[in-house]
Amino acid sequence: MQTVHDIAALRDSLDAWRAAGLGIALVPTMGNLHAGHLALVAAARARVDRVVATVFVNPLQFGPGEDLDSYPRTLGADARHLAAAGCHLLFAPSEAVMYPRGRDGHTAVDVPGLSAVLCGASRPGHFRGVTTVVAKLFGLVQPDLAVFGQKDYQQLMLIRRMAADLSMDVEILGVPTVREPDGLAMSSRNGYLSPAERARAPALFRTLRDLAAAVAAGAPPARAEHDATQALSALGFGPDYVRVRRRTDLASPAPEDGALVVLAAAYLGRARLIDNLEFDRQTGTAD
Repeated sequence: MQTVHDIAALRDSLDAWRAAGLGIALVPTMGNLHAGHLALVAAARARVDRVVATVFVNPLQFGPGEDLDSYPRTLGADARHLAAAGCHLLFAPSEAVMYPRGRDGHTAVDVPGLSAVLCGASRPGHFRGVTTVVAKLFGLVQPDLAVFGQKDYQQLMLIRRMAADLSMDVEILGVPTVREPDGLAMSSRNGYLSPAERARAPALFRTLRDLAAAVAAGAPPARAEHDATQALSALGFGPDYVRVRRRTDLASPAPEDGALVVLAAAYLGRARLIDNLEFDRQTGTAD
């Protein structure tokens, strides 16, 4: 696997691949990689000839008081994991490479509406930072395919909307959430959990399953959301939100809507955990 840190070296490799007629996939990450990230690489390898992974802790998607300075940076280990997974090129730029005009001087990309709800309401500006960096990476790599995890459900929807609105010629692939054996969604921030918190953390996904089952059984979504929030609080979580939404646009569901998703964010100690579960209200099945 080749590792590059500047745009010129990145483009040299990409140009050679394109001249050979090879398909290219992009897997953007912020590093501190785990099996969930490597599943994205595997999904990309199954579809195209060459895989580019990026490791960049993007300052634009962190708000004041968030964990930008303490976010784990493990580039050496990340490179070893990516090489073992069959990644072909790692692009690990500095902030100066990505934002030569500085954080406040860089052109921004904003997806209105969808970026202001759920995590966007709790973390103003977060998704603007996400779509800005992803748009830049799309411009640099010009991939045929870009792969993202479904754990970040709202993020995946925003990137799909951005790509469609801006006529970006890239296929967006979502890969199902990779979980620990006890159901906890894998996340780089799980490392913030103490042993006692880690033992409680799987209750988040169990609560989502209970909520989906309640709605499928006929409970009003608002009541089910309230009950799930109370259950999480009783278990020591600090719920940010628990919501049932329509899959197509994350709007509140109408009674006739069947394809739904329940999304939640909750604090447990230092860690802000997010998770989601798609389900069908008519059949009562989780996807």
